[in-house]
Amino acid sequence: SERDACEFILEFLEHGQESQSDKLKFLRAVDTLCSAVHAQANGNMNDYFPKTILAKKIEILILEESTEVLVSNVWQQAIPWVSDAENIWTMQALDDMLQALVMEDMDPNMPTLQKFLEIILPWLTLAEKVHEQTRALGTVARMLRFICNFPELSHMMEFSLSGKLIGILGLLCMNANYEISTGASEALHYLFKILVLHRSNCGDPLSGRRKPRQLVLFFLQFFRKYLTPEERADVIMVSMEAMTSANRHDVCAASKMLKMTLKYSMPEIGKVPEIIQYICHNMNSITETTAQGTIKRILYLLAQTYTNEVILTLFEMEDQSQRGVHKPWEILASFPKGYEVIMEFLLQKMTPHQKPKGQEPSHGIEISPLIATRAIHELLLEPSRRMEVQTFFSSLFMALLFRISFLVLEGDTENQDQQRVTEWVDPVSSSMEALKTLMRSTGYGDYVSYVQKLGGWELLTSPERHYEGVTLLARTMVIKNCWHNRPIFSLIIRMLQEQDYTNHLPAFVFMTELLRCSGVAAVVDEGAIRILADWFQYEEPATVKLLLQVVGIFAKHGNMVRGGAGGGRYALKRSCHPGEQLKSPELHMLQPYVLNCCYSLDSDIVMETFTVLKCLAEHLSWQHSSSFFVQLTFTLGPFFEKESEHLRLAAFETYRALLAKVKRRMLVFPLRHQVLNLIVLLVAHLEDVNVSVAQVRGQALEPGLLLPVPPPHNSSCRVFLSLQICRPALCHTAAILGWSRLKVIFAEKDVWTILRALLEQEAEKAPWFLKQCMPLLKSPQAPIRQTAVRFAGTTVSLLGATQGEWERKQQDPSRAEEPNVGLDPRTPGSRPEPKADAS
Repeated sequence: SERDACEFILEFLEHGQESQSDKLKFLRAVDTLCSAVHAQANGNMNDYFPKTILAKKIEILILEESTEVLVSNVWQQAIPWVSDAENIWTMQALDDMLQALVMEDMDPNMPTLQKFLEIILPWLTLAEKVHEQTRALGTVARMLRFICNFPELSHMMEFSLSGKLIGILGLLCMNANYEISTGASEALHYLFKILVLHRSNCGDPLSGRRKPRQLVLFFLQFFRKYLTPEERADVIMVSMEAMTSANRHDVCAASKMLKMTLKYSMPEIGKVPEIIQYICHNMNSITETTAQGTIKRILYLLAQTYTNEVILTLFEMEDQSQRGVHKPWEILASFPKGYEVIMEFLLQKMTPHQKPKGQEPSHGIEISPLIATRAIHELLLEPSRRMEVQTFFSSLFMALLFRISFLVLEGDTENQDQQRVTEWVDPVSSSMEALKTLMRSTGYGDYVSYVQKLGGWELLTSPERHYEGVTLLARTMVIKNCWHNRPIFSLIIRMLQEQDYTNHLPAFVFMTELLRCSGVAAVVDEGAIRILADWFQYEEPATVKLLLQVVGIFAKHGNMVRGGAGGGRYALKRSCHPGEQLKSPELHMLQPYVLNCCYSLDSDIVMETFTVLKCLAEHLSWQHSSSFFVQLTFTLGPFFEKESEHLRLAAFETYRALLAKVKRRMLVFPLRHQVLNLIVLLVAHLEDVNVSVAQVRGQALEPGLLLPVPPPHNSSCRVFLSLQICRPALCHTAAILGWSRLKVIFAEKDVWTILRALLEQEAEKAPWFLKQCMPLLKSPQAPIRQTAVRFAGTTVSLLGATQGEWERKQQDPSRAEEPNVGLDPRTPGSRPEPKADAS
């Protein structure tokens, strides 16, 4: 009762020592008297007890409480009573008490002010009665006005309630009740003034009071200029909390304030994970249409500006709950421009060799490639952005493929700080599923099934057979005539411009297979060829082998000619006649690099080189590649005597293919010289013992030339060499030299018959033939050495006889009138003009 309350108050004031329970009982007694005064029409606290004495005692109780624990029961009882007692106390008494509460020496203590405000703020947000909110706003306003009088504030940096307080007061400024909006605008005015005076070197920009609506407009400028990132986050959080209110006016006010605040570019915001978590947890609670649009825009803006934090937070929430959090991804995918920005950002994270372009400060938070892969997968699952996926297909496809290659061949090096987010996710499976989803979402679902049928996905995950999987995937794209083949090729070429590109080997494997598509070969230009030529200098065996294969593919496509507007590109055209071929300027740029590979220290590269050289010899035309063919003829010479049987066979096969291109009218110096220079070698190698020759199946070089039927499998291998390479090469050599009689002998006779006939018809070339014979004396094959010894002896005897005949003529001039036997006295063993049979 009121009497009991007065008696206890009197007893409490007279007692020297008070317990915690006595303090609380005293405050409840004061609250009882306040309620009694409110109930009376003209009630006055002085009728019960002098209110100045009560205020002073309450002030002492508050100050006695530890400022570290302001949530104590005494504070919770005292502070609301102070606010409620505004109409009971004199204004001066209240101001005196406020001053005593916050002062520390000569300056206000801001942490103490914050703790006081934290107690009274619930009266601003939770009170249901207007007069309670109004009195609380008045208390806050007068307290802030008091603080404005001091140029120095103690521990201002520790005052972290500004953002939350601004958010609450800003929303109350738009309250439908005039008293509440006015009180809020007054409190907000003084709060702005405090922050501006202590965060700006300029004077007071808030001289003069503003109306609530004017203050809201100023609030937008203030939000960006004077608040810290964390305070801005608090303002956003307060507004979002209001959007979950059952009061439609509060929801609309919060939505309006957020839209105005974030109308332009997103300023720097703190506490992004907390904002994202609140949005995800309360998204279903926001039902008002405008508010839903606002909350989606906040998520979009944050994701566009703070992509690292947003994506990492979404996956943390998803992994912790072990259930899909699909709604945020759906929202992110609903903004076309934002979708593109986020995809580009994720691509940069997937390809760390690329530098981010104009991205926001990361604040030390960087998502890993695995997190980026998962985010891409989530966005690809949303069906609303099919057109944008088409745009990003090439980049996403190669980034995911390279990611799989890296994981399978080198293993995962995930950021340790993000292990807790990804510890249950298999990186390879995650990347593979993202790649399949990309292909399905772009309309290539049948490609996925085709690769699956051929076991390609399993090959991709095998460290031993991974490149087979890459080849099979590329081959599928070629077989299915994928529209994106050319964009993918162009992308790979741009990637390969960087000589230190880390994924170059998977890129070369994929590109090599892709070039088998005529549409891809059609876009190869001089720039692309120069990039490929530069990679020949890389000298990594696997890369060089792939480059050699690329050259072979170019040769098989063959007819790459200038075409299109401006002639800047090359189009693929078909010849009207078999063997007819148009000029390929790009391929000429690579030919010197191919020839140089003949001298590689890696035997596999040398063998691959000769395979390509044979291909070039078969597919290039003499008209446009004569210089290369002449150079190749001189290059092949040393390889005919290599100890490696496979290499020797490859050299002969290449020479045979080259000779097939040579016609009699083309045989001019220096090619004629080199063809003649290899005749003795070809004859000697009719005795070659190469064990792989049995696998050779060449066509006769001369139409109508009938060769003997090959012997059984267990017969001598050198017969095969004679039939399939050396003998046809000799026959064609005789044809282009005009040696019709020797041509028949070359086709039918044995080695010694051929050599005797050669010396007999071309006796003037005997010294040259002898010179050709000398290297064969060191041949690794005994039959060839024996043949060389016998041929050298025969040639020397012929030269000796010829020299003796010339000397006898010099001693007996009468013999000079004898018929000319074709000897030239100026050069022993030579004739003034070589004889040639009519062909």
